[in-house]
Formats: sequence, structure tokens, C-alpha cells
Amino acid sequence: MEKTKLLQGDCLELMKAVPDKSVDMILTSPPYDNAKNYNNSLNWNFEIFKKIADRLYSVLKDGGVIIWVVGDKTHNGSESLSSFRQAIYFNSIGFNLHDTMIYRKLNYTPLTHRRYEQEFEYMFCFTKGKPKTFNPIKIPCKWAGTETWGKSSFYKTNDDNLTQIDKKVIGDKKIKGNIFEYRTGSTKTGKFKHPAMYPLKLAEDMIGSWSNEGDIILDCFMGSGTTGVACKNLNRDFIGMELDEKYFEIAEERISKLNSEEMIKTCATKHDIPPKSK
Repeated sequence: MEKTKLLQGDCLELMKAVPDKSVDMILTSPPYDNAKNYNNSLNWNFEIFKKIADRLYSVLKDGGVIIWVVGDKTHNGSESLSSFRQAIYFNSIGFNLHDTMIYRKLNYTPLTHRRYEQEFEYMFCFTKGKPKTFNPIKIPCKWAGTETWGKSSFYKTNDDNLTQIDKKVIGDKKIKGNIFEYRTGSTKTGKFKHPAMYPLKLAEDMIGSWSNEGDIILDCFMGSGTTGVACKNLNRDFIGMELDEKYFEIAEERISKLNSEEMIKTCATKHDIPPKSK
């Protein structure tokens, strides 16, 4: 039976109690360049980010995955590039940038009108070595059952020679591309008082793809608890951390409604140990 542990407080302090190499996957979305004030609780800059990234590397198991959902603030017509700086830092401390996925909002809100409207965020997939789990989402092939063009097809090798490939029949399904499209807003995220929620389906797609049942998932910027709800739905253990007390209460209520007898509420001063690593 899955376990849930919610901790209210500064994630840098809370993660000191999380054993090294005990977490299978991290799914989280950090603050975006102070674009939101989060009830005036935000304390965020690149130096704080680096300390958090270092600790995430320590608590993640070998073969574990971080899905880092992030965007950039635009100021005076220029994007901040913070997401890229963060990606480069993750790489510098030992993570591989395994995939740069796109979270595309199907019902984005027009904002600037002086450029093509911003409709996506990044979902960086960082891995600690080779990922130990990948359960790909598959979609139907448009040309399923047909043969490849002609009797054979060709591709070029690194030395610029053509290589023949035997003809084959196209299968029924293929692994989907790395652009994930979701409708956003209160009709999809729920009418919770949080300014930057990602869709539950996004969390379920990422957790289902990069972890297995019984794995331990960490969200160090838990917000309204969407990652925790997805973990409950998919039978994963969950550790959620949130600094702001009001958002913590929203997450606690959402998750506890799913299975109240399994709720383990922990305050920042207790520093309880998370579920035992497998």
C-alpha cells in the first residue's frame, strides 16, 4: 500500500532528513524568476537553486529521473534564460539531460502581442546515469500495416555512405513524440487557490513514464499537491514539501480526501524519515 508523507517548511532543511539515494523519481516545478509572489513567501535566486539541485542529486537513486517543469520570465522584451542556466548547472553536477520535453498549453492566454504568443514550458528530463525505468506512452501509427516505401529504404552513416534497410511492415503503435499537450486553467486543474498549477494528467503521464508502482516520488515544491494526487492514483509512495502554509493546507486536503487513513502529516520541526528505500 502506498505511503504519503507531507512536510511543511523549507525544502532545503527538510531534504537534510531524506537519506541519500532513497528517491526513485523527482517531479516538480520551481518558482519562475519571481514571476509569482506565492503569498509573499518566495525566497528564490540562482544560489538557492544550486543548493537545491545539489541536494536533489544526493537523494536521487542511481538511474533515477528528475522532471523539472520550468519556464522563463519575459522582462522588457527579453526572456531571462533561467531555465537554460538551470539545465546547464544540473549537467555540471553530474546529471544527464536525457530529454527536453515540451509542455504545450492548448488554451494559452495571449500576453505580449509583440511576438508569437508563449504557449509552452520546458519539461527537462534529467537522469542520474542511465534511466532505470521507461514505460513509454504509445500512440497509433497513421500508416499501420503498410510497408515502407519501395523494396528498401536508405539512410546515411557517419562516413556519408548509404546503407540499405530491408523493407518492413509498419506496426500498430509507436512511442509518442516529446511534445505533451494539455488544457490548463481551473476547469482542468481544479478551483484551488494556487497561481501556477500544472494539470493532473501531466503529472500522471510523467510519473507513469519514468517510475513503477511502489516507487518513491519526491516533489520539493509541492504547491497544491498535484504530484501527490497523481502518486495516489498510480500507487506510488510520495514525499511532498511545501514552504507556504496555505498551499500546504490545500495539498493536505486534496490528498487526504483520496485515502485519509494513510495520511502522514509531518511538520518541518520533526524531520521524520521518509518511506524506506527499496
